[in-house]
Parts: sequence; C-alpha cells; structure tokens
Amino acid sequence: MDRVCMYAAAPVMGRELGFDKLTIGIIFSSFAWGYSLFQVPAGWLADKIGPRRMLSAIVAWWSAFTALTAAGWSLPSFVVIRFLFGAGEAGAFPSATRAFSLWLAPSERGFAQGITHAGSRIAGALTHAVTPMLMAAWGWRVPFLLFGSFGMIWAVVWFRWYRDRPEDHSKVSTSELGWIQQHKPHSSETVHLSWRTLLSESNIWCLCAMYFCYGYVLWIFLSWLPTYFAEVRGFGLVKSGVATAIPLLAGTVTNLLGGWLSDWLYVRTQNLRFARRLIAITGFAVAMAFVTFGVLVHDPKMAILSMSLAVAGLELTTGVCWAIPLDVAQNHSGTVSGLMNMFGNAGGAISPILVALAVQRFHSWTPPFVLAGFLCLVAGLLWFKIDPYRSLANSAR
Repeated sequence: MDRVCMYAAAPVMGRELGFDKLTIGIIFSSFAWGYSLFQVPAGWLADKIGPRRMLSAIVAWWSAFTALTAAGWSLPSFVVIRFLFGAGEAGAFPSATRAFSLWLAPSERGFAQGITHAGSRIAGALTHAVTPMLMAAWGWRVPFLLFGSFGMIWAVVWFRWYRDRPEDHSKVSTSELGWIQQHKPHSSETVHLSWRTLLSESNIWCLCAMYFCYGYVLWIFLSWLPTYFAEVRGFGLVKSGVATAIPLLAGTVTNLLGGWLSDWLYVRTQNLRFARRLIAITGFAVAMAFVTFGVLVHDPKMAILSMSLAVAGLELTTGVCWAIPLDVAQNHSGTVSGLMNMFGNAGGAISPILVALAVQRFHSWTPPFVLAGFLCLVAGLLWFKIDPYRSLANSAR
C-alpha cells in the first residue's frame, strides 16, 4: 500500500503541482534507487540482528516517510522523501526471507514466498482501486497519511508476536517444534561466507541478472499502468484505477500458485532443479507473449485481459525466485536475497525514467512494452543457468 499509493496518486498530484511525465518518472525512480541501494546492507543486517527487530524498525521507518510524502511540494522534496522511504523499505523481503530460513523446510518455501508476495500484490491492487476514491473525497494527500498509520500499527504487532527462533514462541507446540527441526536443513551457521565467494558464483550472477529483468518489467505495471490506461485506453481516474487493479489481482493468484506448484513438483519428483525451473520459465514465457499482445491490441477490454495475463505470468515466477536464496544460502539468505533484490530494483529504478523518455521521444507506449517482452525472454533463458543445488555453503568450504 505504502509503495503503490504514489503511483495511484501521480496523475492528480502531477496536475496539481505541474509535473510532466519525466518529473513523475524521476520521483518514481528516487524510491527505487533508495530501495535498490540498501537491499544488501538491509539483508546483511537482517542476518545479523534477526527479522523481529529488523522488520519492526524498518516498517516504522518507511511508514513515517509514507505519511511525510503528503508534505511534498517540489521535485527535490519528493526525491528526498521517496529515496529515504525506499531505503527503509529495502529490508522488507530480505528480512522476510531470513524469517523463512529459520522456520520452514525446502518443501514449504516456494509457497511461503508466494504468500508474502501475493500480499504485496493484493494490497497494490486494492490501493489502485481505493486511492482514487479517497482522492476524489479528500485530495491526494490523505491516502499517504492513512496508509502510513497502518504500517505503524503493524510494526508494533509484529514485534510483540513474532520470535526469531521457533523454540522461543509460546504458541509453538512440542510436536510442531520437533517437525520444524526434523525437516529444516542442517544449519550452516558456522560456515563463513566471504563476499569474494559470493561474488565469484556464476549462479548468483545469473540470479541477479534474471531479477533485474523481472524488476524492470514489474515496475512498468506498478508505476505506469494507471497512466497508460488513462491516456491510451481513455479511462477516467476511477476506471483506470480499477483497470490497473485487475492485473495485480491476477498476479496475486499466480504468486500463490507458482510457489505452491514448485513445492508440489519438488515433493513429487524430488528434483528441486526441475521444480524451480519449469514454473519460472513458463511464467516468463506467458509474460513475454501477453505484454506484447496487450499493447498492440486495439480493444480496451482485450488490453486489460492481456495485461492481466502478462502480470499473472510474471508473478508466477516470484515465489520461485525468492525460494532460490533459501535453497542456496540458508543462514545467509538475507544477504543473498538482498543482493538479488538490489539488482531487481535497479531495473525498477531505471524503468520509470526510460518509459517516460521513450513515450515522450516516440509519442507511443508501444516501444517500452515491447522491450518489457524482450526482457521476459532474457529472464526465462537465464533460468537454464540458475541451479538451486549449488549451495554457497559448499563453495565456502
């Protein structure tokens, strides 16, 4: 909610403050740069201090800057606020990934990651649908204040409820604790993983390059889709918000489905490489086909359907992408997932500006969407080189 409300508010905010597309793109990008640059430090810190303290602190941080967005008045003010917002939110998914490494067996990780990212997408869908209504009633600043308050409440609840170790949680029964310890992989806590070892792994570089492509494409849907539906498809403020929510809801379903299918395939075949690759390659192939078709088709309803299928394909890969750091890194999963997400959001930082420049240069939305289809192809091909069996613990010894 906190991330997406800016994109939903952008058309109204831009008109009120006199911002053109490039200015809006720079504001979008400032969040992404903060989010990208702090992924690795945040993931490393989550490994060191644990997800309980890390998530409580960073959610309170970014919620404060969500509320402060309502006080923005100029390009520099928005750039500073959104950059600091992104720096705080950078630790969210790496910290969640670290939490999973402490609680979950490999056969549960894809689905768990799917649930986490599905929560992100359904919130994005609802935000795109609800924010225009809030703006119509109270202006574009009120949603930022409202959503920021929700995050503050969450941070308190998380700190009081969650424990880093299952054995420290009062609600975990003896039988559940025994199951967790039995099915969790052997700890690699004593293994020292150097940055030299990490950065010399081609497996990790392929993972990061794949996620760069994913991030570039995802951010087109998150940031520019409302504007695209308004300008190209002729939808009004509320209708464009609803039209944007539909693809994100489709992505919510496939987030859950992709992770679950990968785990199911692993249980059935005992081949983790096959289970991860099949789902990811299929998802990127679907995204490639329909993002291209969606921008070329003339019927607005077919455009919504095609974009929905494109997002659905893209999000089918998410749980699998985030399961790989757990598969290969275990107790260093916060660091590895942070590195992966840094590259993903570097793509996300570049995407809003390149889309704005392309639209202004070519006076068409077709080139940036066609490029998105090509990057889906590249990401799918990279999955033939990503191997969940190449443990970093073995490389470190």
